[in-house]
Amino acid sequence: MLKHTKLKRICLVEDEESLVEMIALNLELEGYLLTHFANGSDAFADVEYGSNYDLYILDVMLPGMDGVTLCKNIRKSSNVPVLFLSAKGTTVDRIEGLKAGGNDYLPKPFDLEELILRVQVLTQGVQEELSELMIGDNKVNLKTYEVTNTKGETIGLSKKEVAMLKLFYEREGEVVSRTEILDKIWGRDQFPTTRTIDNFILNLRKKFEENPRDPRYFHSVRGVGYKFTK
Repeated sequence: MLKHTKLKRICLVEDEESLVEMIALNLELEGYLLTHFANGSDAFADVEYGSNYDLYILDVMLPGMDGVTLCKNIRKSSNVPVLFLSAKGTTVDRIEGLKAGGNDYLPKPFDLEELILRVQVLTQGVQEELSELMIGDNKVNLKTYEVTNTKGETIGLSKKEVAMLKLFYEREGEVVSRTEILDKIWGRDQFPTTRTIDNFILNLRKKFEENPRDPRYFHSVRGVGYKFTK
């Protein structure tokens, strides 16, 4: 049995009942906590709700919302590893899954021991996702989407504002282009303009900066994008 300092939580999104039973039984024997959805849309609603997992295992062909689209939506707010399971195992299919943000791709039918080993590898390096960020003296609660400012006031944040804060926090001190922000926060299937990003930055400055016209945290890099410093 695998040794875990804490039980790792896995979200399995698969509609083939016999396969679900086999995967669930064996992963639970290995000490994992499993949540299952048979429909991609139901799993997406769970993502929107904010449930936290250490790994997603996604079938590609799902009712409601396909696995590739679901992965893209997961990537808008989370870096949790994603393992694809699919009867579509061509090179093109694998590339599509990896481009959508997947970490690994296992074609069906697969060897159960191989699945368990891949799960072990993908969850070994998983660190619990941050639940709180500090930007100066401003405390950001990533669970409730709220920031408590230096005056003790609580201000609400939108989901995309939180996703943007996570991206900037991970890339502190680096210039992040508008194109990359659009791709990672909005996804390639949506088409906002770069002006949309500028408006989001203006709102973040109003919420975090003492003087929005002389920002300390969110800096414009002319012609490229933005840089975050804390």
